[in-house]
Amino acid sequence: MNISPLLLFTWLLGSWIIWYTTITVRRLFFHPLAKIPGPKLAAVTLLYQTWYCFVGGSRFYIKIQKLHEQYGPVVRIGPDEVHLSDAANYDKINRVGTKFSKDGAFYGAFGNPNSSFTTASNELHRLRRGGLNSFFSRKVVLQLEDIVHEKTELLIALVRKTFDKGGEFDIHHGLRAISIDVVTDYAFGSCYDLLKEPDLGLKFFTLVHKIGPAAWIFRQWPWLKSVAMSIPESIIKLISEPIGQVRDMQNHCHKQLLEVKANREAGLIRDDDRPTIFSALMDPKEGFSKGAVDNLEDEAYTVITAAADTTGNAMTTMVRCVVENSNIYRRLHAELCEAFPDPESELTYAALERLPYLTMVIKEGLRLSFGVPGRLPRVVPPGGATFNGYTLPEGTVVSMSSWILHQDQDFFPNPTVFDPDRWSDATEAQRMDKAFVPFGKGSRACVGMNLAYCELYVVIGTLFRTFTDLKGNHLTEEDLAYDDYFSSYNPLEATKFHVSKADKEITAM
Repeated sequence: MNISPLLLFTWLLGSWIIWYTTITVRRLFFHPLAKIPGPKLAAVTLLYQTWYCFVGGSRFYIKIQKLHEQYGPVVRIGPDEVHLSDAANYDKINRVGTKFSKDGAFYGAFGNPNSSFTTASNELHRLRRGGLNSFFSRKVVLQLEDIVHEKTELLIALVRKTFDKGGEFDIHHGLRAISIDVVTDYAFGSCYDLLKEPDLGLKFFTLVHKIGPAAWIFRQWPWLKSVAMSIPESIIKLISEPIGQVRDMQNHCHKQLLEVKANREAGLIRDDDRPTIFSALMDPKEGFSKGAVDNLEDEAYTVITAAADTTGNAMTTMVRCVVENSNIYRRLHAELCEAFPDPESELTYAALERLPYLTMVIKEGLRLSFGVPGRLPRVVPPGGATFNGYTLPEGTVVSMSSWILHQDQDFFPNPTVFDPDRWSDATEAQRMDKAFVPFGKGSRACVGMNLAYCELYVVIGTLFRTFTDLKGNHLTEEDLAYDDYFSSYNPLEATKFHVSKADKEITAM
């Protein structure tokens, strides 16, 4: 019997409609999450998330905030995903020894499966991160603090040179360049020297920014990742610029590691040399084998892309907010002058972190800079979990966001205002710390936290001890907006923050 194409199409379409209607009815009425409040479309399909991840600058995190305002502290944002806004739940999910694992579907989209960052299993994560923990410990960071001072001195010299010519300095890219120069020197022993480039590494940061959408593409259509990674590079770059940029960065990291390996094998790296992360991880005593470069490539990719905007963004936020407020500027400079009366003295991290007002400025800047503004999905462990009266079964994806916690008015009144003094009362500061998560918490907290704090204190302290006459350019609300590609990025077309020499010093204001 012959079946006409039209009849076959009608049959297939009807079957698909019946199948999808069945799924829709189940997700709306018979799913374990059916009673969780939230938009019905989000309960039915991932396309709800897809829309907000790709339209309007990838700002799903803002939409989630609005959903919480409408539905309460527990909101269903996907067929199998729930988002929480209550700070008390953050510790429950992210405490040391947590049974909540990372969501493999979400973190697998980043394309670096062998990195500790994307590892879903807590047990495997513990093994993979063990080698990195020692290099990012406070003890080692203090031993290698000279790297941060070297880059900071170069930045100060660049700002002075620009001012001497009557120009504006691109502090947006300058502070990001410091972060990359520090971490590449720290990791590979060979600095990228973005501070020495005329555009402060603009090409590099544009590349990293364009990588972002690839993760959301792979998250929505996971099968595309395998296909994309199997297509020759010359072709994939024509098809998709974001995926092409991912391949470029992976190749770049692989090349860097091969150089470290070659230098080590040639005896150019000795055991008594200043340690770097990947030369040490390639030590045969650490179990390194010749084929392990591919595994380290994913770790290198994570280290570089994680440093590209997070710490630099935080420092930019701090500088902008300080120069916009003469009272804050004056108090900060006065504290630094009192602690370091000799302008030529080195401002050490250990001395700087003891300064109360600088510490408050840094904490407030971290609160408002949102290194990772969007959600951090975790999987509910066996036995399920209860949040705000709602019981979620095993396997449910549950997520929280620093964007929402850092703007919780119960912890931070007038949350959009940069107010270092909110941290001045010790008891209140301890209470606010419950909702303060710029680096996450627990065993999955950012491995580079100690290095980041060293950069923040040394760079911000040195900058405001040195200059008493900084002013910033005008930025619109859209210029200051964040696009969420896991890390936060200002839109590529946005005006970036620059500083210039003010007519008066803040001490004379």
